Amino acid sequence: MGSPLALESLLAQGSLVFPTLLGDVDSAGSLNAQALHLLGERLRAKAVFQTHQDKFVTWQFDGEYRGDDCTATLTLGNPDLLGGSVIVVAHFLQSVTARLVLGGELVYHRRPGEEGAILTLAGKYSAPNWVSTLNLGYGGAHASYYHRANEQVQVGVELEANTRLQETTFAFGYQLNLPRANVVFRGLLDSNWSVGGSWRRSCPPCPSRWPWGLSSTTGGNRFHCGFSVTVG
Repeated sequence: MGSPLALESLLAQGSLVFPTLLGDVDSAGSLNAQALHLLGERLRAKAVFQTHQDKFVTWQFDGEYRGDDCTATLTLGNPDLLGGSVIVVAHFLQSVTARLVLGGELVYHRRPGEEGAILTLAGKYSAPNWVSTLNLGYGGAHASYYHRANEQVQVGVELEANTRLQETTFAFGYQLNLPRANVVFRGLLDSNWSVGGSWRRSCPPCPSRWPWGLSSTTGGNRFHCGFSVTVG
């Protein structure tokens, strides 16, 4: 059976035929399956099922509506009518202007002895060379900023404040393109002193790429290095 990753690839290529069912089974007998169906010109439904050996661990149902200037989604996670438990996630995004998008997210969960809801408000402003986002909710705030300085340099920063844990984290990332050398550098540094970087080189006219990756965690306790070759 095909890999579930193929579903996202088909969506990106716009070659998906409805309805579509994809899945795979590993050597332990665990199943990962996705079903996608177009209910109308603007309405799409999706179902995801995951098992671990002989037990269901995830059953999720999604509905998405795309209007001319708005998008709404509704997700039901692991609904159990007999046990009285469910997770409901609702999103709504509205284009106020050509550059400003406002919306929100509502997360509701229920299980025996526990029930609650969390509301988060979101905003996004897009300019020709930069994008800024802001999320405000009961648990804190999250802000990000991305800037494309030129064809070679892109930078981004991210700030997250968690009021319940009373902590704030910060991250900075960059991408440097060197077209003449067919090289792309990427780097990341956060407030926990985790450092990451990657280097990718293409070798035209051959259809191959040579990515390298390095990462180090807090205090240098862990260090990872990776290398791969991609052809095609």
